[in-house]
Amino acid sequence: MADTRDFLLEIGTEEMPSAPLMNAAGQLGKLVSAGLDEAGLPHGEVRVISTPRRLAALVADVATATDEVHEVRRGPAANIAFDEAGEPTKAAAGFARKCGIDPSQLVRRVDADGREYVFAERSVPSVPAAPILTALSERVIASLEWPNYRSQRWGSTHQTFVRPIRWICALLGGEVVPVSYADVTSGNVTRGHRVLAPGDHVVANASDYERVLEDAFVLSAERRAEAIRAGIAQVEAERGGAHVDTPKRIFDEVVNLCEWPTVLVGTFDEEFLAVPHEIICESMLSNQRYFPVYDASGALTREFVVVSNADPRVSATVIAGNEKVVRARLDDAKFFYDEDLKRPMEDFVERLGTVTFQERLGTMLQKVERMEGLAAVVAKQAGQDESGVAAATRAAHLAKADLVSQAVVEFTNQQGVMGGYYAAAAGESDEVCAAIREHYRPRFAGDELPSGTCGRCVAIADKLDTVCGIFAIDEPPTGSSDPYAVRRAAIGIIAMLRTLPGCDLRSLIGLSLGAYAAQGLEFDMEAVSKAVVKFFQGRLATIARDESISPDTVEAVSAVGVIDPGEYLARAHALEDARREDRETFDDLAQAYARAAHLTDASLGSKVNESLLGDAERALLEACSVGADKVAGALEGKDFSGALSALAELKTPIDRFFDDVLVMDDDTAVRENRLRLLNRFVEVFVGVADFSALSRKK
Repeated sequence: MADTRDFLLEIGTEEMPSAPLMNAAGQLGKLVSAGLDEAGLPHGEVRVISTPRRLAALVADVATATDEVHEVRRGPAANIAFDEAGEPTKAAAGFARKCGIDPSQLVRRVDADGREYVFAERSVPSVPAAPILTALSERVIASLEWPNYRSQRWGSTHQTFVRPIRWICALLGGEVVPVSYADVTSGNVTRGHRVLAPGDHVVANASDYERVLEDAFVLSAERRAEAIRAGIAQVEAERGGAHVDTPKRIFDEVVNLCEWPTVLVGTFDEEFLAVPHEIICESMLSNQRYFPVYDASGALTREFVVVSNADPRVSATVIAGNEKVVRARLDDAKFFYDEDLKRPMEDFVERLGTVTFQERLGTMLQKVERMEGLAAVVAKQAGQDESGVAAATRAAHLAKADLVSQAVVEFTNQQGVMGGYYAAAAGESDEVCAAIREHYRPRFAGDELPSGTCGRCVAIADKLDTVCGIFAIDEPPTGSSDPYAVRRAAIGIIAMLRTLPGCDLRSLIGLSLGAYAAQGLEFDMEAVSKAVVKFFQGRLATIARDESISPDTVEAVSAVGVIDPGEYLARAHALEDARREDRETFDDLAQAYARAAHLTDASLGSKVNESLLGDAERALLEACSVGADKVAGALEGKDFSGALSALAELKTPIDRFFDDVLVMDDDTAVRENRLRLLNRFVEVFVGVADFSALSRKK
């Protein structure tokens, strides 16, 4: 086996943006590893090291040459490979082609079984690693993809990269691997921190790379993240239980904005604490990448954390500069908020008439009007009194008002939140303010629901209006596209309706579509209603499977047509639990139901002539009568376990019936009477679940 050495490919650039840098770092290791494997160069671990100015792959124990290979492959029997004239047949030609040789190079030889075969022998000499690594490196650099970012071009070639490449360091052990890309040729130097260690730094051996970087004040992404977290932990400890807010997306970006991080603390003026903390924090996080500091009680403080990439000796200057910048940013936020407070919310609502919700679905003002009516009905169905219904209507009326406020135009993530503040300033009730603030929830899977019933009523109205509107214009989500987040809206509706069991989703769908029709939108009400119902059934089935309900149970419950989330999932869990606890009974019952359903004839009805019944038939009829009453009572009380228990009691009489009775009797009257009895048996199951789905082999 050849000797091994570490291999380094470092691409040095102008500062790269964080998002494409992280994306490329994810690609680089895979590209290098796959390239080495394809070339037949054995190697060890592939590590990716990235900073804003470099993207590097450091590979341990790369062989200095490929292994010499002597390959012998046995092909077809000689009498098949060659014809009587000794010429190669199609079988021989195909085998030779597969092995990469000419048919004339095939060898005939007797194998261990005593038969003569043709063999393909191929020797592949050892190849030095350097030329392989040269080609691999140039191919990897060109193969990196930059989605959502336009690559740049420099020099005299047409080759591109996300930012201009300024140096390439490529080493196999201590030897430079020749690499050329866009007028840049490789060497054995890297570059240090722009301020703390500018200029070239020699990398004598690939294994020295990380040490050279650290000596030049450059840390890997992992080390930078650790340093920042340690600095933040110290800030929190020094302030006795303070908390520094570090959202992952912003934190990852900050890690990729520096090479030698220093954690510093700045302050802003007290007056800005009077502004809603959400826009203060968003301004700091989104615009400046500063981390807000909260005290032990959870209140926002005047301090913020900034991560510097400058010389630690000038930290005071860095802090002063960032304080000056944040003051200007927060001045803007305060100005927007103060200006918005000068206008009544009704002005904002009126201006919603100039904002398009969806081209064919009208304006945001029209959406608000639809939401008001729908929220009121949801509140009534949820059992709210007159004041509760009025609160839901009022909250729906004001829910979208802040979309035209200056603060939300600047800080779009705070829609709803700012509306809650403006409503409070206008003297609206706490219930209405909370509903406005929270009506976008849940925004994603696992997100919190609105805290109160009022908020849930408004959120359901908002989301259901969107779902029904998008189906009404025939633009439902597809497997690859959901531009209006209709699936997410439906999942949110289901989550909220599970907490409001009095609500009737089917009727709410009809009301929502009716509001669009009254507005003048033309569509097939019946067809669209069926499509929306089917869409919710699909979402419910997915949720049930996610909650460990077996597919056949989901199918059995879905067949009933129930779409109220609480009832659907309660039915599914009850049936799944019953089957788990008494598998034999429910499997046998499912088989019996499927057999009965196959024989039934709906045209005969279910009125049975008792004078024609034998003992087994009479026992089944009595069990069906008792079972039907029990099932009806249980379903009325939403006792789905009780309904299933009542069905389970039918197992013994139906088994006896099929054991003792020939259904298809020669006597027409007897035969039809028995079919009516089976119709009666099947009717007991209607409204509980389609048990035939449980009898199918999966």
